[in-house]
Amino acid sequence: MQHHKMSLLEKAVLVFNLLLLITGIVLYNINLPAFQVYIEEDGFVEWITVLGLLGVVFVSINRLFTLRKEKSGFFLFVTAMIAILFFFAAGEEISWGQRIFGIESSEFFKQNNAQQETNLHNLVVGGKKINKIIFSTILSICLGIYFLIFPLLYVKWNKFKQFVNYSGIPVPRVYHAAAILVTFLLTEIIRDGKRAELLESGAALIFFLLLLYPMNGEIFKKKNIN
Repeated sequence: MQHHKMSLLEKAVLVFNLLLLITGIVLYNINLPAFQVYIEEDGFVEWITVLGLLGVVFVSINRLFTLRKEKSGFFLFVTAMIAILFFFAAGEEISWGQRIFGIESSEFFKQNNAQQETNLHNLVVGGKKINKIIFSTILSICLGIYFLIFPLLYVKWNKFKQFVNYSGIPVPRVYHAAAILVTFLLTEIIRDGKRAELLESGAALIFFLLLLYPMNGEIFKKKNIN
């Protein structure tokens, strides 16, 4: 595994994420009303999350067009699915523009959504929020496996490495896993349910870096054909 020298963009995004977190911690402790504005719906932190998610979408779509003649159908399918999933996440984050355009929720969402918004992650099923079941518990487990176990298997198991590269799955670097862990630990300092907004923004920014600079970055480079 080759040593990776971080680019200026990587350093800038990581520092920016750290500043977002520290600002949140400071505001929570010295000015709670300002903290609530900082992490409110359609606020600064939420839009950073959206930009990070859309950054992943942009990178994925760019690769689809750049590598469409060089890679297998499965590789392109996985890349397309990443774009679709992150676009969905961005749409969910802003309730598909509902608040921006002043669109009223349907009766279904008024009755079954914890915030009466047009999105899936705040739906309540059997008295429990889908956000808590799927987007928190299950997603946290999946992310733990992806950031901690996935890279180890990639390095140690050659057949797994071949499958991952064939599939076009970006592999996290050590610093991506470390950044996610630091983000989680710092947000835990804030004893407020809305701290999740900071965790989401950090995760979105780190995923953006992961897509741009994965451990297996060579598989995403277009071959120079004269």
